[in-house]
Amino acid sequence: MVFVLVLLSLMLVIIAVWAIHWAISKNQFDDLDSPAFSILDDDTPADRYQKRQEQQLAQQAIAAQEKEDNKNSEISEGEDKGL
Repeated sequence: MVFVLVLLSLMLVIIAVWAIHWAISKNQFDDLDSPAFSILDDDTPADRYQKRQEQQLAQQAIAAQEKEDNKNSEISEGEDKGL
């Protein structure tokens, strides 16, 4: 009986860790304040769609810049090592 409880508790921990990892990787915790204030905006659905598109483009630009920075740092590290 104890083994069953230990296995169930380990499965629960694994599921909880996976759920937190998923939420963090999907940027669920990036902006906690804007949804609370969005009810005060008089935006139309088209305005909200446009804002969402702009935010996604900005996030893609940031990700591309970070990827380029990582690539440049790897290149410079290779040059420092004489490769």
